[in-house]
Amino acid sequence: MPLRLDLQFFAGSEEKTEKATPKKRQDERKKGKVAKSQDINTAMLLFLCFVMLFVSGSFMKNHLTALFRHSFTEYIHWGVTVDSVNQVLVESLIEMAKILTPVMAIAIVAGLASNFTQIGFLFTTDPLKMDLKKIDPIQGAKKVFSARALVELVKSLLKIVFIGAITFFVIWIYKDDMMMLAFKTAEHAIGFFGEITITMGIAAAIALLLLSVLDYTYQKYDFEKNIKMSKKDVKDEHKNMEGDPQIKSKMKERQRDMATQRMMSEVPSADVVITNPTHYAIAVKYDEAKASAPYIVAKGTDYIALKIKEVAKEHKVMTVENRPLARSLYDAVEIDEVIPEEFYKAVAEILAYVYRLEKKV
Repeated sequence: MPLRLDLQFFAGSEEKTEKATPKKRQDERKKGKVAKSQDINTAMLLFLCFVMLFVSGSFMKNHLTALFRHSFTEYIHWGVTVDSVNQVLVESLIEMAKILTPVMAIAIVAGLASNFTQIGFLFTTDPLKMDLKKIDPIQGAKKVFSARALVELVKSLLKIVFIGAITFFVIWIYKDDMMMLAFKTAEHAIGFFGEITITMGIAAAIALLLLSVLDYTYQKYDFEKNIKMSKKDVKDEHKNMEGDPQIKSKMKERQRDMATQRMMSEVPSADVVITNPTHYAIAVKYDEAKASAPYIVAKGTDYIALKIKEVAKEHKVMTVENRPLARSLYDAVEIDEVIPEEFYKAVAEILAYVYRLEKKV
């Protein structure tokens, strides 16, 4: 019984119940593991490409028509030689590049924008590294029969239903016009089918975009669940971070900076700053409501002492030179501590002098 209880306790302690720490998130991001929906990329790509086809349709039609016209009026009369075939190929490729450039450019922009919107800038080669686990048949079987595979199946079925319904609906709306195409010119028929195609594409892209919002929500939930940590993981990470000399030095440096800023903010409230005068500066305050004796609000040497004196001068706090007292107070008293009894007389004399100058008494 005790053994079973111990095992249950150990198993419980390993449960991943804690949210991932910032370091864990950063490590996963470096590996390329982020919450991202591929459907958002697809939807944005389709939407922007069909919008571009709608905007540049006339431009593409004119260039394509001109290419065919030139082929059947000029190229058809040329002799078949190496130079003529090369010229036809080059000129045709240039014209096709002009026709396809707007769509290709917007496709690149759509791909970059959709990824940047979801995960920001991220470049990593980790997913390209060889990993034998990816071809493990047991792991592959687990993925096939997992909850994620079921979600992907439902998502695919929803796509088929939505896009099929949209296609049927658009065709149903334009069915009468389709029946009359036999009486229209070829140019009019091509334009009509182009219009229907763009309408279907934009409508389908909007439907996919709505589905992709749901997919992104699920992907984020699944990602957060997969990167959860156990309490032991959090403790181990914390220990490792504390053991890193660089991290420890950065933390100490940050703590020192914060302490210095906090200390400097107290200098303007001091009654007097006792100096060495070049190496030490001690800011003293007497407030009966807080302490029964004067206490230190800031202290420092060299550069810090200079900053204390600058702040004191800026806020018109009196500075008094007393070399032995400044050094003794620096060594004997910490910040926010009351001065020891042996310094009462010396400090009281300085405070009385300051109060007389400031006409406080």
